[in-house]
Amino acid sequence: MRSRKIIFTLYVTIFLTSSFFTEKLKADTIPSVSLSTISQVNQGNSYITFPADIGNIEPLWFEANLIPNFNIRTNKESRLMGVLTSQIIIRMYREYSYPVKTPSYMPQVTMYYKLCKERKNSTIFLRLAHHSNGQDGDFYLENGNINLESGDFSTNYIELGLIRTFFNQNLNATQFFRSSFRADIREADNELNGIYPEARWKNSFSVFKIRENGNKNKPKKAGFSLKADAELMFGDIYTQDANYFDRINVGFTAFYTPKFFEDIGFFINFYHGQDYYNIYFNHQLTTIRFGIMTELLRF
Repeated sequence: MRSRKIIFTLYVTIFLTSSFFTEKLKADTIPSVSLSTISQVNQGNSYITFPADIGNIEPLWFEANLIPNFNIRTNKESRLMGVLTSQIIIRMYREYSYPVKTPSYMPQVTMYYKLCKERKNSTIFLRLAHHSNGQDGDFYLENGNINLESGDFSTNYIELGLIRTFFNQNLNATQFFRSSFRADIREADNELNGIYPEARWKNSFSVFKIRENGNKNKPKKAGFSLKADAELMFGDIYTQDANYFDRINVGFTAFYTPKFFEDIGFFINFYHGQDYYNIYFNHQLTTIRFGIMTELLRF
């Protein structure tokens, strides 16, 4: 019970802290942040973990998240932009023959639109996405357990959200607050119905500490960043008691880019909540992980 109260407190803290900074920084000077940068923050970064996970996740050699983004727009000053993404997450297990089990395939298309041309600090986005594991086996085994080896997992969803962008002159940091609502769309005979969340309310708060490069005309990049995520799931879920605390997913990520690296840095991540690796959703994870991550943002 104590751990559940801690998780709930973390969720509330993320949301309230995000709201606090959003209000506090309205008076600060807001430089122009490109729509490409805003979309990259929202889409996420590619990464690969080291084989040194701490927590209750199965022993892995690595987890890799590949997020290639393809921007569609008329010009760099456009307030409207589309992003095509063919995201894939794979895990290599520390088992015989080092298997990569049921990768997560998450193709998606996202539309971004800046609401205010002058201040350029509010952006709405609409995302259509698919999440599957590329398998066609029976969802359940004969004993009634979920077929983690070859069971078919597939869902589609639509997500609508708002991104607020601020610049803190005192910290020389760019900050992003995102809030969105996701609704899953599945067939009536989908095995996930009744055990997989039908909707989610997602919030995140990111801070990017800008590193000076001595050239005012050259784009700057962040040398250090922090990100907090909180997600509340609605509808039926897999756990037996389906209590309120099992509906909360939280994560914290710290990222650092050494000066001698151009686009690659090191990260540490804490995550607690439902396993996001497709058909493994019936697992509850509490993990701390380390690894390397790409950081292509320019401010």
